[in-house]
Amino acid sequence: MKDCYESPLSSRYASEEMLRLFSSDARYQTWRKLWVALARAQHKLGLPITQEQVDQLEAHLTDIDYEAVRLKEKEIRHDVMAHIHAYGLAAPDAKGIIHLGATSCYVTDNADLILYRDGLRYLRGQLLAAMKNLAGFARQYKDLPTLGYTHYQPAQLVTVGKRATLWLQDLWLDLEELDFVLDSMRFLGCRGTTGTEASFLDLFEGDEGKIDQMNRMIAAEFGFERIFPVSGQTYTRKFDSRILNVLSAIAQSCYRFANDMRLLQHDRQMEEPFEDKQVGSSAMAYKRNPMRSERICSLARYLMADAMNAPMTASVQWMERTLDDSANRRISLPEGFLCADAILRLMQNVTQGIRVNEKVIAKAVKEYLPFIATENLMMEAVKRGGDRQQLHEIIRTHSMAATARMKEGESCDLLQRLAADSSFGMTLEELTALMDGRRYTGRSSRQVETFLAQLEPILAQTQEQAAPAINL
Repeated sequence: MKDCYESPLSSRYASEEMLRLFSSDARYQTWRKLWVALARAQHKLGLPITQEQVDQLEAHLTDIDYEAVRLKEKEIRHDVMAHIHAYGLAAPDAKGIIHLGATSCYVTDNADLILYRDGLRYLRGQLLAAMKNLAGFARQYKDLPTLGYTHYQPAQLVTVGKRATLWLQDLWLDLEELDFVLDSMRFLGCRGTTGTEASFLDLFEGDEGKIDQMNRMIAAEFGFERIFPVSGQTYTRKFDSRILNVLSAIAQSCYRFANDMRLLQHDRQMEEPFEDKQVGSSAMAYKRNPMRSERICSLARYLMADAMNAPMTASVQWMERTLDDSANRRISLPEGFLCADAILRLMQNVTQGIRVNEKVIAKAVKEYLPFIATENLMMEAVKRGGDRQQLHEIIRTHSMAATARMKEGESCDLLQRLAADSSFGMTLEELTALMDGRRYTGRSSRQVETFLAQLEPILAQTQEQAAPAINL
């Protein structure tokens, strides 16, 4: 519909996989699966529910009559009850046992936990794919000297590959945090209106063991090994904070990478992919804007701000529950997942096609290398009998003069100045021989190799984890 607002996250940025995961079908079919699991467990534990009723419910997992739901919700103003009504129309023999002993959060909260878990698993694959691209890039350029920057001012040399490991390490930390969140995922189970399980105590005639067994059976059916030990009507909203925090962490790392790319593209040292027919500006035909990196930054800001919704919601939950979490969570959690998905898709695109302009990098290195090498030059001059303090002052004086010249648009002439100063005691040829950038990158190359060796077992999981965990 072109006359109705549509979120750009769904129409423009997110993947089909993530859109399916947070679709109405995925959510409400999961509700029905939860109702089937509840009925199945209750049947096996001896409640008056027949296998035929369970089978009839299971036969109608996907044929949701959304119009019937809409009309019923308009009448009763309750979405869960409207879906129970529509399910009962589809499975009339089981109508009377749907949702037995449960409260609305049995389906809403457990379905959310299932979807969030599957969403995190999918994002894990996306994150690993971006990391694998960066690892290959770091390995390819581990030896290429480039100007390092502190305060965005020229500093000691690093290598292009070493810089990439800084981006990659941030993503690795995010992966560790994501794995922690996945490992700590718990199921709510079926706990009743205030979390006391009072309705099930009545249904099972005081047999507490059967209540625990019922919850374990349902949790296991959806792949959960652990259940929240206590709850109100809902699972603790602190867990939503944990989920959005890791999505925000991914956004922070991607922003840092993309912002560095924008700066380096401004300096023409590196560029994001740019297609042959791509237009950079409607007015300036020559423009080659870093639009993908800019989009990563733009979306990352949104996601970092979105993550604030969860702690604000968690902090105002009254006693056993309040409904003011509902409308916020319907927006902030799915949109957070869609946004993280969009960011990681862009990250894969950019990291797969980074262009390195080696001649531009070499020119910048050559321009600043005389300054960077001054300590080494001073040590060499000391070996030739010079006075360290006197040599330091000579270098400082000539460096200031060479810098002033460069600020006038001229090239650096520091080596020529030092060679012309008899007090320094080295010829221009001798000074120039020390101007190999590879001498001044420290352990950069080795650090890249060591880092990637540590990361290799993690990156080997890429293909295994990339497939979406969506099962409609």
